[in-house]
Amino acid sequence: MSDKEFVIPFVGLKQGVHEFNFEIGKAFFESIEYSIVLEGNVYVTFLLDKKETMLIGDYTIRGTVKASCGRCNDPVDVDVEGEFQLVYKFDDKPSEDESLVIVYPEEYEIDVKESIHEFISVSIPSRTVHKEGECNEDVMKILSEYQVFTLNEDGSVKPDEEYDDWDSDEEEDDTTDNWESENEPDEDTDQKEDEVQNGDDDYIDPRWNALKGLKK
Repeated sequence: MSDKEFVIPFVGLKQGVHEFNFEIGKAFFESIEYSIVLEGNVYVTFLLDKKETMLIGDYTIRGTVKASCGRCNDPVDVDVEGEFQLVYKFDDKPSEDESLVIVYPEEYEIDVKESIHEFISVSIPSRTVHKEGECNEDVMKILSEYQVFTLNEDGSVKPDEEYDDWDSDEEEDDTTDNWESENEPDEDTDQKEDEVQNGDDDYIDPRWNALKGLKK
């Protein structure tokens, strides 16, 4: 399919609705750099309603594409379908509205290729995976050796069970006990301080005894 097939000259069209049909195949996706779609068979119906100040384009997309599996990275078939609308407004000023395409006075045709690819891409689910048991066995075996998390049947991730048994309260209690033991008052120290404060003449600081043994 040539890119020219996606270019529609609107100048020569009469006001009203005009229908265009496209069959999208592997060559279409290969021609687009960094496409998340590997290949596919998609049918697109494009209804172009020409008015005095604008063009209204209605896209209907139905088909199947191949995308990468989120688990094993092998190709997986994904059904895509949807209806989208773009408004092509005749104007000489740009617009930030994503659903509005500005057609400048010097332009006489529109290219719908990029829009078709975008609509196909957004029709693909955010997570594409094979059905249970259809993933690449060799890849899954390698992944299982390094897997920290397990997968639910729907492909979502859940923590390994061993992490659910973690008893944070026990660790907290141990920490509390250690803190209390480290900060518990020393009975001997308290006794010495009391004796000094009470003026006990019989009490002699052992450090003075050590100093008496030194020669002058």
